[in-house]
Amino acid sequence: MSFDLLAFVLGIVEGLTEFLPISSTGHLIVFGNLFSFTGNKADTFEIFIQIGAMMAVVVLYARRFLLLIPQHDGLTWLQRVTHGGFRGWTGLFKLAAGCLPAFIIGFLAHSFIKTHLFSPVVVAYSLIVGGIILFFFPEEKITKKTFSLDQISLLDAFKVGCFQVLALCPGVSRAASTIVGGICCGMRREVAAEFSFFLAVPTIMAAAGYDIFKSRELFHREDLTFFAIGTIVSFVAALIAIRTFISLLQRYSLRPWGLYRIVFGLVVLYFFEAA
Repeated sequence: MSFDLLAFVLGIVEGLTEFLPISSTGHLIVFGNLFSFTGNKADTFEIFIQIGAMMAVVVLYARRFLLLIPQHDGLTWLQRVTHGGFRGWTGLFKLAAGCLPAFIIGFLAHSFIKTHLFSPVVVAYSLIVGGIILFFFPEEKITKKTFSLDQISLLDAFKVGCFQVLALCPGVSRAASTIVGGICCGMRREVAAEFSFFLAVPTIMAAAGYDIFKSRELFHREDLTFFAIGTIVSFVAALIAIRTFISLLQRYSLRPWGLYRIVFGLVVLYFFEAA
């Protein structure tokens, strides 16, 4: 397979899976091993296509992101922390609270995770266990109290951030962990998903920035086309995936995604453990 075609395929994989509860990192590890595309160049390429997927959220929710720009509101810092809404300093504090746990644990455990957990077999087991949880998740028994982003509290944002830490293990899925965490905090599925999208932007930016800094000597001019194709394809695929996902969440539970994870995890386990 040519590098341009590989970039196209992996860009689609990343864009379609980044914001779905099925683990984009897990899928990239599996497909990367299938195509024998691993190592430093593969890791660097993954950074760029994640940025492409992230930009889809920024474009689709541009008006919401603009509302996060701080303005003079006459509130004290304490009032901003406890104030309702998801805009200005208040919204930024809530995003920070949601990202902080993963930032801290991710920074401390980055090397261990990359060295010991980035394998298809680990991904397979994570997909299966997470799939079982999604399939049997008793969402209907949880009382809903949060029907929009503006109603998310600072404490609930932090709780969802703690769930996001679970996604540091490849195959768990950042989207799955944060959406389930949001629902456990009383959010409607769609609200939990949208908050998950917002958390993805600073999380991916921080992870990408850290990896780019560590891999800065690996960038070569001849790879620009390869990276550009993957990034653009990932962006377009993510646009489609996000719109479709929100529409599906308004009508269906998380069970179909759990079933997909179980089946895909078993297939991955069969092929890679047999090998």
